[in-house]
Amino acid sequence: MGIAHSYLGERYLLIRLFKRDNLPKLLGSRAFTIGTLRFVWHLTTVAWGALALLILSAGQGNIGKEQVLTVIGFAALASAAFPLYFTRGKHLSWLVFLAVGALVLASRSGP
Repeated sequence: MGIAHSYLGERYLLIRLFKRDNLPKLLGSRAFTIGTLRFVWHLTTVAWGALALLILSAGQGNIGKEQVLTVIGFAALASAAFPLYFTRGKHLSWLVFLAVGALVLASRSGP
């Protein structure tokens, strides 16, 4: 489902949106606007994929705190890659996603 969301969104929604003349220039750049919209679109695929993995594991009855934190941590780290790639690091959300991912993964071995 996630692959379909990303592919079909790119092909039928984002591409058409980016052809518009009146696309706002965030931080003075059309490229930044396009990159931001693109990474946010694909970010939902990662988030829902992580949620699906948690639900699948819960349904099988074999998920604990460490597994939940691992999935969330890696989803946050994967989320950091999108603004780095699509906006070339100009959208600073990658810093937050990186910090969240690192902190969540570090918390797995805590009390």
